[in-house]
Amino acid sequence: MKCPYCGYPETNVIDSRESSDGLSVRRRRECPKCKRRFTTYERIETNVIVIKKDGRREAFDRQKLFNGVQKACEKRPIPMEDIEKLVNDVEMTLRARGQEVSSREIGNIVMKKLKKLDKIAYIRFASVYKEFADIDDFRNELSKLSGKK
Repeated sequence: MKCPYCGYPETNVIDSRESSDGLSVRRRRECPKCKRRFTTYERIETNVIVIKKDGRREAFDRQKLFNGVQKACEKRPIPMEDIEKLVNDVEMTLRARGQEVSSREIGNIVMKKLKKLDKIAYIRFASVYKEFADIDDFRNELSKLSGKK
């Protein structure tokens, strides 16, 4: 692996550890030239194709999912480990479902998990995912969430 600091083409692995979820390997590396250290993560590649609302198909992007969930959880008392676990759970669910999954299915899986994790994060995510147009859309979703009609 190339050093991100000096660009030297080889680095030494100092330490390797499996992550707590067992889905990735964390490696501490050191550059023999500049002696700086950095961390890399190795994870299983997900070969899932996402079918978008307009019919386009694109490769599943874990980082895109992570960014969306993280944005919904912003300024909430949710540990980063919980966000990582949620994204890992969604990714594993998608892998189990097969080669192609609709973006609608992904959104529904995320909303179900966010609803259990944090209701505010759920509403934030739902407002973007369901494309709320006005305050009435928020009221309707809040009514469903609180069990009131």
